[in-house]
Amino acid sequence: MPLIIKKKYKQENKTFITQSNKGEKMSNEKIKVGSKAPLFEAIADNGEKISLANYIGKYNIVLYFYPKDFTPGCTKEACSFRDNWDKLKDYNAIVIGISSDNLETHKRFKEKYKIPFILLSDSKKEIRKKYNAEGFIFADRVTFVIDKNGIIRSIYKSQFNIEAHINNALETLKSLSVKNESK
Repeated sequence: MPLIIKKKYKQENKTFITQSNKGEKMSNEKIKVGSKAPLFEAIADNGEKISLANYIGKYNIVLYFYPKDFTPGCTKEACSFRDNWDKLKDYNAIVIGISSDNLETHKRFKEKYKIPFILLSDSKKEIRKKYNAEGFIFADRVTFVIDKNGIIRSIYKSQFNIEAHINNALETLKSLSVKNESK
């Protein structure tokens, strides 16, 4: 049952690409709240290969796509996740930020702003395509909250309402926490 869905502009009816259990791409399926999160692997800012599958079953996941390191909006967004790091950890959540920047840029960005979470490089925009976070003129700014079972519980898209990304993520994580406590 969907908890929260908020979309800010007209990309609601785009087709998303997901993966089957065998890793085969399946087109014409829509990613929406309640869908299984598409799995992916990518190289993190520390050079390690990261697989989303390794976190499912262990953590709630805040997966956010952003346009570019060191730009004012993206810096503000990353710092808002950083500044709420303790709250996110209280909800047993990890944060994964994804842009098409290269690993060296991610390292510098992470060091300069003391970012405590994983940044992934998606230079070929393959992960963006799986989550339909490509954008039109600019790369999309979109945040997904994925529960421990790998189910998308929230999708928030807004290029300009940057603070709302962390607020929506925290609200969704809180809802998940309350739902789990009542079981």
